[in-house]
Amino acid sequence: MSERWILAVDLGNGGPKVAVVSLTGDVLATANRPVSVHVGLNGEASQDANGWWDGILAAGREAIVAAGVSGDQLHSVGITGQWGSTVPVGADGRPVGDALLWADTRGQKHVREVIGGPVNVSGIAPHKALPYVRITGGAPSPSGADPTGHSLVLQRELRDVYERTSVLLEPVDYIGLRFTGRAAATPASMILSWLTDNRPNAPFGYVDSLVAKSRRDPKRLPELLPTGSVLGGLLPEVADELGVSAGAPVVCGIPDLHAAVVGSGAVAPYESHITISTTAWIGARVPFKRTDVLHSIATVPGLDPSFPLVANNHETGGAALHWLREQIIAPNDGLLGGGSGIGVQGAAKDDSEPTFDDLLRLAASAPAGSEGLLFMPWLNGERSPVEDKNIRAGWLNLSLRTDRAMLIRSVLEGVAYNARWLFDSYEKFLKRPVPRLRILGGGAQSDLWCQIHADVLNRPVEQVADPRHAQLRGVALWCRISLGEMALDEVPSLVPVAQTFEPTGAASYEAGYCEFEKLYGALKNTYGRLNG
Repeated sequence: MSERWILAVDLGNGGPKVAVVSLTGDVLATANRPVSVHVGLNGEASQDANGWWDGILAAGREAIVAAGVSGDQLHSVGITGQWGSTVPVGADGRPVGDALLWADTRGQKHVREVIGGPVNVSGIAPHKALPYVRITGGAPSPSGADPTGHSLVLQRELRDVYERTSVLLEPVDYIGLRFTGRAAATPASMILSWLTDNRPNAPFGYVDSLVAKSRRDPKRLPELLPTGSVLGGLLPEVADELGVSAGAPVVCGIPDLHAAVVGSGAVAPYESHITISTTAWIGARVPFKRTDVLHSIATVPGLDPSFPLVANNHETGGAALHWLREQIIAPNDGLLGGGSGIGVQGAAKDDSEPTFDDLLRLAASAPAGSEGLLFMPWLNGERSPVEDKNIRAGWLNLSLRTDRAMLIRSVLEGVAYNARWLFDSYEKFLKRPVPRLRILGGGAQSDLWCQIHADVLNRPVEQVADPRHAQLRGVALWCRISLGEMALDEVPSLVPVAQTFEPTGAASYEAGYCEFEKLYGALKNTYGRLNG
């Protein structure tokens, strides 16, 4: 095969996915490598960043062979993935410690001096947050689960690691460093550090006063480049590992939020998409800068300076179904019936029985609304529309009639109820109704889950073709946009809609949602006492 092609990398929480993508956005082959997450009782959530890189090389070689493409026809390299995480990198460009993930809350006790105070709202002191919000659109999280909290943990609890650290990088920027040898970031990748001036026509660069307020060392911040810049050429030694020609342009990495916008095809202002990946969110390009501190919704640096992106996040999206499969339906715990799930050891293979398709077929046999069974999908606390790391998941209204079909369906419905909870605040944030949404991510492969979202949101939901790989398609097309070969408004013609789900059963979920939206208010004090 002699056509030019793009190498696309999506570094998710479960490990990297690598794809060979055509210049028109067709995903020709993919491969992935799982990476385990270490979760500690002290709030730790970490991964081995060396494992990411080893997985990218192995998966890249596999995808290139599977696609049957020629190594000397590599067009470019695009990188997307998780954000709000921190990799401590030494002078040799290699990690000197584990990556602190977006879910790591060890910095909570330290970040209070940055953003907290005796008078606060959800842990945020207004007088401390205002300078951040005014300039950047957001502020460090009181949970410590962001680069501000991570930096403080490294400085105060992991001092030996910090002293060997030359630069603190977001995951997509660390992967860019490994591809090119250059440590640099963009306003898009640095969003959750809240250190860049994101106001229209503002000077480009870090804001010294915010760097100081955040207790960040400016010498350990990466070089800052405009979003969409070419980071550098593919290093010869990396090219040799992959079996491709050296020198292909590597575009600066972008968060999965940005790749999802392109991959959804909903790129016009206010056109909205909903993503069901490990986490979940609802987003759009908009022509304004705004922040809703109470609901953790903000506009952040987008794909271009004129149109920020609406950012928010559900800490648990598709991960709720993964958890159900691996820990409840068939955990590998030695009891009869176990075997497919492997819990903290890593991610079960998709084809291990029972497969996700098996679970979804069983869920379809349960009635809509699951006979009043409600699932709260807050397995890792929540970020939007409330910032509360103490809340937890659970079922409400179990009975002797409850079977596995209803347990599974209630998880699908609980994730959709959570989306509705956010969607109500999202529409108010936009100050206009959202007539329809595109849906993408691994969870959007399920027609049942798409239909449940359409019914719960009471909006038509358009499922993009090959939704699992939409972000890989998105970052590949972003490479061509960044290289000046196509415009963003050309993207919709390259992102087909597989099918549209109309809200035909909305009435079946109104009573369930009416109760769901009351649960946080009723239980937050209980969660605070149990987990505070």
